[in-house]
Amino acid sequence: MPSTTEYRLMKPAERHEFFRRMQEINPHPKSDLEYTTPFELLIAVILSAQATDKSVNVATAKLYPVANTPQAILALGEEKLISYIQTIGLFRTKAKNVIKTCQILIEQHGGKVPDNRAALEALPGVGRKTANVVLNVAFGQPTMAVDTHIFRISNRMGLAPGKDVVAVEEKLLKVVPGEFMHHAHHWLILHGRYTCVARKPKCGACPVYDVCGFKTKQKFVE
Repeated sequence: MPSTTEYRLMKPAERHEFFRRMQEINPHPKSDLEYTTPFELLIAVILSAQATDKSVNVATAKLYPVANTPQAILALGEEKLISYIQTIGLFRTKAKNVIKTCQILIEQHGGKVPDNRAALEALPGVGRKTANVVLNVAFGQPTMAVDTHIFRISNRMGLAPGKDVVAVEEKLLKVVPGEFMHHAHHWLILHGRYTCVARKPKCGACPVYDVCGFKTKQKFVE
């Protein structure tokens, strides 16, 4: 976590204004991952670990027309599944996890994606972040999936600083105004991915520059 000299803790009114502007700019934010069902979303998020959303979309665009249910992917088998996802990093491990996940969904959940954290995190390849994405996007639950982008900007801006992703997640759940919670993690991911980028944040083009607590932001204004 950055030292306290690098950020000023945002005030409640500033946090509210931050999300109000995010909502105004993008009222219905969507994941960059392409999917049409909770199961497709689950598999896409499993495949996206240490991979770009673009690379996952390329693979699933070929896979899903052929197999987009637990039963259909099991029928493909692991080696055939690999042929669709081998352009994605860690594809062999991910193929094993997807096959095992499909088996568990069929055996324990009637082929459906469960809508609770414990059941999701029991699936191979599904961690806290993946579970939060599925719970939020597929089932509309007020969860916060903290990735590297959200962790970085929450600390940089003084929005919800914390020493690790769980600490940031817990703080965000406390400080994000309830009216914005459903879409909050999408707005934060997109802001971190395209504007408040890691090495050279685009402060000069930032729509929330004036409410941000990043103390040295001025040097990034072009």
